[in-house]
Amino acid sequence: MAQEAARPAPEQPIPFSHKVHAGDSKIRCRMCHANAEPGWAMGIAQAPVCMQCHSAIKVESAAIQKLAESAKSGRQITWARVYEVPDYVYFSHRAHLDAGNKCEECHGPVAERTQLAREGDISMGGCMECHRVKKARFDCNYCHGRRR
Repeated sequence: MAQEAARPAPEQPIPFSHKVHAGDSKIRCRMCHANAEPGWAMGIAQAPVCMQCHSAIKVESAAIQKLAESAKSGRQITWARVYEVPDYVYFSHRAHLDAGNKCEECHGPVAERTQLAREGDISMGGCMECHRVKKARFDCNYCHGRRR
């Protein structure tokens, strides 16, 4: 199967730099991306999470003021998705993290990016190649036979 093509960075409602946060400031992925039960998905940070730091950092920024208003009003920010696993695929972020995989293995060098675009190959071929290399199961039912 051909490798999935990289896509341009989608426009986000508020500018956000993973380079500043994950790179320069060394904030761990899980600080902003929670992995709620049962562990399938990593959450996308919402304004109250951002405001844990930004109530005192860069408060004069128009983008941070927009975050503060969202946190105060309870209105969620609708971030544009960069990655999405199809509904017919069983994929658990928690299982992959517990097995010792690192976020950048699938998502690319996020800590170097000012804008996030799809870089990692999350196609079936990309996943199967990773499973082959790591000697993980890759029979059809392992990813397609389970129910969430």
